[in-house]
Formats: sequence, C-alpha cells, structure tokens
Amino acid sequence: MAGDAGHSTPRGERGSTPPPRLFGTDGVRGLANADLSPELATAVSAAAVGVLAERARAEGRRGAAARPVAVVGRDPRASGEMLEAAVTAGLAAAGADVLRVGVLPTPAVAFLTAEFDADLGVMISASHNPMPDNGIKLFADGGHKLPDAVEDAIERRLGEAGTTGPRPTGREIGRVRDVPNALDRYVEHLAGATPTPLTGLHVVVDCAHGAASTAAPGAYAAAGARVTALHAEPDGWNINDGVGSTHIETLARTVVAEGADLGIAHDGDADRCLAVAADGSVVDGDQILAILALDLLERGELTDATLVVTVMSNLGLHLAMADAGVSLRTTAVGDRYVLEELRAGGFALGGEQSGHVVLPTHATTGDGLLTALRLMARMAQSGRTLADLAAVMTRLPQVLVNVPVADKAAVGSSPEVADAVAAAEAELGGRGRVLLRPSGTEQLVRVMVEAPTQVVAGEVADRLAGLVSTVR
Repeated sequence: MAGDAGHSTPRGERGSTPPPRLFGTDGVRGLANADLSPELATAVSAAAVGVLAERARAEGRRGAAARPVAVVGRDPRASGEMLEAAVTAGLAAAGADVLRVGVLPTPAVAFLTAEFDADLGVMISASHNPMPDNGIKLFADGGHKLPDAVEDAIERRLGEAGTTGPRPTGREIGRVRDVPNALDRYVEHLAGATPTPLTGLHVVVDCAHGAASTAAPGAYAAAGARVTALHAEPDGWNINDGVGSTHIETLARTVVAEGADLGIAHDGDADRCLAVAADGSVVDGDQILAILALDLLERGELTDATLVVTVMSNLGLHLAMADAGVSLRTTAVGDRYVLEELRAGGFALGGEQSGHVVLPTHATTGDGLLTALRLMARMAQSGRTLADLAAVMTRLPQVLVNVPVADKAAVGSSPEVADAVAAAEAELGGRGRVLLRPSGTEQLVRVMVEAPTQVVAGEVADRLAGLVSTVR
C-alpha cells in the first residue's frame, strides 16, 4: 500500500500527540495562529536559513562571509500577512537578506528563488485548503523542494537548545526589501516557455480568489488569448470558498455560457490546474498529462519516451500511453515523489491526477499556469479542440472508499486482505485494477477500484471495504 500525502498537523486532530515529523509532504501546515503560530513560523524560518546557508558554504556555493538570501511570497489569505511578518523577522534575525515578492503563485516563488540565486525560498500558503489554514513551503537553492535530509536537519535545529544560535547584531542583521517587478519576471519566464501564440483562443480562468488572481489572466492575455477571469477578487477570506479547482461546476457553466474554447481552474496557490472543454466536460490531470506527453513526444522532447505518474493515475492513462509507445514510471502519491523521480531519471514530464504537472525543462515544481499555457499552445498549434485532444485516453470508472480501521498496519499485513485483492484483480483482468493505501494522517485505509463500468467498480470496492473494516 502506498503512502498518502498529508499535513504535518491534520485538521480534526488538534491537541493529540504530535506527529513524528513537523514537515508533511508539502511543508508545514495547520490552522493559522493555532497549529501554525507566528512563533513557529519565525523559528522554522530562522532554522531553515541557518541549515541551508551552512549547506551552501559546505558545498562552496557561498563564501564564509556571504550573507544568505531568502525569497518570501504568499497567497492572499488574511493570515498570510501575519505569517509573512513572522517569517521575515525570523529570516532577518538569522542574518538573511529578505526579498519580499508579495502575492504570487507558489511556482513563481520557486522560479524567483533560482532567478535571484537565493539560498532559500519561502511560500506562505495552504494551497487548496480552506481559508483558516495556512502553511509554509520551503525551497532550497535553485527553487527545488527540500530533500528529506534537509527537512530533518531543520527539525533537529528546532529541537536544539538555543535554536537560532548566536544572533547577529548591528550591520549583520538581515535587510528586507520588496521586489516590485517580481510578477513581471515570472510572466516573462512563462512567455518564454510557451511555444505557440494563443491567438484566437478564448479561455475562462477560475483563479479561486487566490494567488493566480492577477498572474493567470495577465499571463494568458500576454500569450495572445482572450481571457475571461472568474473569482479573481481576493479579499483575504474568500480563497477557495466554493471556487477553484476543487469546485469546478461554476467554471464549466461559464465556459458553455460564454462559448469559450476552454476553461482553466486553479487552486489557491496555483501550483496545479484542471481544465474544462468547450462542452463543459472536465479534463483532469491524467488527461492533461496524456495531451502534453504526446505533444512532447512529437517534438522529440519526451526524454526516453517516459512519463512519471503516481499510483492514483487512472488505468486509462496507462493504456493510452502504452498505445502511443510511452513508458510510465509510477511513484507514491505526492508531487514531491514525482519530482524526485523526474530529477533522478532526467525525465521531461510528470504529474498527478489532481492537476499537479511538472515540466522540469521550465519549472522546478508543479506550475498550474505553465501547464495551462502548454495545454493551450497544443490546442493552438494543432487546431484541435480540447475535447478532441483529451479523447486520446478513456477514463475508467473509479471508486474510492475511505474505510475507518483499528490498525492500518494490520490491514497492510493481512493475508486475507492480500488474497482478496489478488482475487479481485484476477476478476478484473487487464480491464481494471485495485489499490489499497493507508491515509498518512488518519486511521483510514483508502480502497480504490477501477473497472470497465461504475457498477462493477462499486461492487468490488464495497466488497473489499467490508473486509478491510473487519481487520483487527
């Protein structure tokens, strides 16, 4: 069973025994001003810059006297203002110069971390989570997500007495300045990664009242598209509130009503996107990956004709790629695992069904705006509709059942469960599959079944879920 992506402090478990690691699969996340307090934000930032600056000096990338540099951005949640101040204070107190880039998508912060040759990038966002939550995502030099070993070193430093060590004084205290052209730099970068002008395309973009609210309409218009923006008026409280990639219904209706060519839905920090075809049908991350994989394959840019996906990718994607001569590398759930496999193999494309798509030639992390631009460029270059392009793969019906259990480990080691899964897979043959995986944050086992019909998928999933629930 593959591991589940989760938060460091899950909602609904406040006051329980702390988890073994502060960092989840996507940084430090929790209820702002409770789990994620200003004090914790300050301490994490100071510890992070200390660890990364020491690593830079040890690797010869910074001289002993060089002052560390950190890029700090955020999404528009109200609590981001408070946490930005706390993060900035922690960084400056540790002797780092801080470049504040304001409200920008997460991938923009990753890009600017590399652009400014910074030691550290900090994005304050809880992505698609509701407004009361917030999070701190850290990027190392080059804009890459932190390896586990570096996160562990930061946690050790936080746990040591005198966490921040000797504090600089006088001229050694870090300086803070704003970067007024940060958005322009990012949009220019996106323009350079868009191979075909989008002239003639009409796109409706749902910005989720989040970090994409200015960046996405501007970037798509700059690439030549006609843009209708939805939910692009953040007020600090309305981020992800019934809008964006987790609530795509309004976008679908608007695309049809406007007669647009497509719709794009972002999450709160715009590191992912989903799409809507002209008829209002949803095009998910797997279909986007299939479209982009074939585009890169035709261009001779799909390294080793290989696509990196997670265990949750639909079997329809596997079948479509096999037909096209594209190999798949499969990882655990979580974009960090996709990123690790991409870097290890030097591959050109990977992502998740949720809409996290990584194009390493142009980005070090999932970038929803880049993904959307490449998708639209494929439409413009081919002259084909999004629905036509997405038809390269057929999504098999998928049923996911969350089963409360007494012991996740017992389920994973149960011979009875293993035998039942094997029998179900034999029953489905090559026309479906079964996946059991434990939640990373709750006493749940997720039973996922894909089959030729919804009825068959539901019957198999219910049967397995019933067995899993009895394991002690």
